[in-house]
Amino acid sequence: MESGLPLAIHPLATLNAVLNGIAAVLLAVGWVLIARGNWKAHRAVMIAAFSVSTIFLISYLAYHYLVGHVSFGGQGLVRVVYLWILASHIILAVTVPVLAVAMLVLAFRGSWNRHRQLGKITLPIWLYVSVTGVVIYFMVYVFYPSRKDHAETVRNQKNTCWPLA
Repeated sequence: MESGLPLAIHPLATLNAVLNGIAAVLLAVGWVLIARGNWKAHRAVMIAAFSVSTIFLISYLAYHYLVGHVSFGGQGLVRVVYLWILASHIILAVTVPVLAVAMLVLAFRGSWNRHRQLGKITLPIWLYVSVTGVVIYFMVYVFYPSRKDHAETVRNQKNTCWPLA
């Protein structure tokens, strides 16, 4: 980081990480609940996970519309690891809305066998995407921020209506 200045992080970036973390917790709780046979609580928790993920998607799109691309500041092996995590995250993230909607449709139709079968695929993918979303946030904004992006964010602080943390 530059001479003592803290990295200015757009609040939507932080909100997105928090929403991803909440979704991950809800998914894990939902899995435990259904494993224990508590389908009513499972249903409520999974609807909450779907809702949180929907809010995340809206916030994520708004963030990237407002901010654009943010660079990763790490180099060497950590950059390779980051790019691998990012690539797998993006590829799998594209599938999550389709899988999540399909799971909801199957549940509301009462197609329990198909819901269970698809859930065995959907849960690990959705959980991976949620967890790696938080990991990517920490890698980009906390552990390896780009000095170029930081300098540009600091310059633009005066020209934005978003309070930067």
